Amino acid sequence: MIEFCLMVLTVFGAVQAVAGLLAVRAFSSRPPCRAVARPPVTILKPVCGDEPLLEEAIASFCSQHYPAFQLVIGAQDPNDPALVTARRLQARFPACDIAIIADTTRHGSNRKISNLINMLPAARHDLIVIADSDMHVRPDYLTRVIGALSQPGIGLVTTLCAGEPAAHGLAAQLGALHISHIFLPGALLAVALGRRDCLGGTMALRRDTLKRVGGLSALVAHLADDNVLGTLVQRLGLAIHLADTLPVVTVQETSLRALWLHELRWARTIAALAPVAFVASALQFPLFWGLLGVIISGGAVQPSLYFLAAWAMRAAVVLGVDRALRDIRARPAPPGKPWLLPVRDLLSVAELVASFGNDAVVWRGHTMKADGGPLEPPRIAEEETQAA
Repeated sequence: MIEFCLMVLTVFGAVQAVAGLLAVRAFSSRPPCRAVARPPVTILKPVCGDEPLLEEAIASFCSQHYPAFQLVIGAQDPNDPALVTARRLQARFPACDIAIIADTTRHGSNRKISNLINMLPAARHDLIVIADSDMHVRPDYLTRVIGALSQPGIGLVTTLCAGEPAAHGLAAQLGALHISHIFLPGALLAVALGRRDCLGGTMALRRDTLKRVGGLSALVAHLADDNVLGTLVQRLGLAIHLADTLPVVTVQETSLRALWLHELRWARTIAALAPVAFVASALQFPLFWGLLGVIISGGAVQPSLYFLAAWAMRAAVVLGVDRALRDIRARPAPPGKPWLLPVRDLLSVAELVASFGNDAVVWRGHTMKADGGPLEPPRIAEEETQAA
């Protein structure tokens, strides 16, 4: 009976992978939202440390085909090596409006949001795009994001992302596999089922909307700042929209321990926000269930065939996803490595189990607590009021 249940779970996970591929194809074929007008935009780019490919990532924002935009790059440490990269980009792109901010002021436990609060007074425009430091984007990224934001009833625009290993080691390969082939199709399936989440890599909104939800100060005590922002915007009766562009993020981990800590932060954050749905997400790992069936059966023929069939199907889905996203990715996809899929599923389930053992996460060398709220917006900080 146990073996039969595990085979059913294996089939279910493989079918879900195919459904994810169909969702990816539908997303990649969506017609873009084009803005009738393209008003000036400020991009807030918080940085911390000299990440691999950081200059290439920020340079892709400096190269936007957009009439008028400002790029604000900020760090909390004046000696942060990322600021050296920022100054180098100022010299590379003299026509680009780039402001560099270094401010040690802390406003709460979330250091990224503290950094953004310090950066916001330098923002000169009323459309604000907050973008992660490790994102690479296409030249039409701003056009597509602002096109989505200009649609009636839209209060917040976000983006999915694909992963690219910054190194050739196993850890970076597994990390990129997770982002491109587990997170991305899973997020699109959630959208198809009606979920509207802010995914964090991109958070684009009007300055007035940010003020109405309580400013960045409403986010500074929370690890899942993107989720909190999305919830507060929806409370205003405004919608979250997924832009039809696909940034690529660099996976910089060079050791399995570093990858484990990074992905455990994600896992514990999701577990704190939606514990039931997170437990149910274990169903999306057919190679774990298939391998477990092979082990319990002592290598019996039928469970082994189910495992191998699920592996072949997952491998085909990986190639299909890469093909579907080829024309909208910010950077070309590296060759797929389907032989890593069983290891990837085992690691993902291990992280899921470990996420419920503790709510502490390590982020940029600092420990925070994964939490899902409260969501009552505080008073707007004085510096944010002045920035408005």
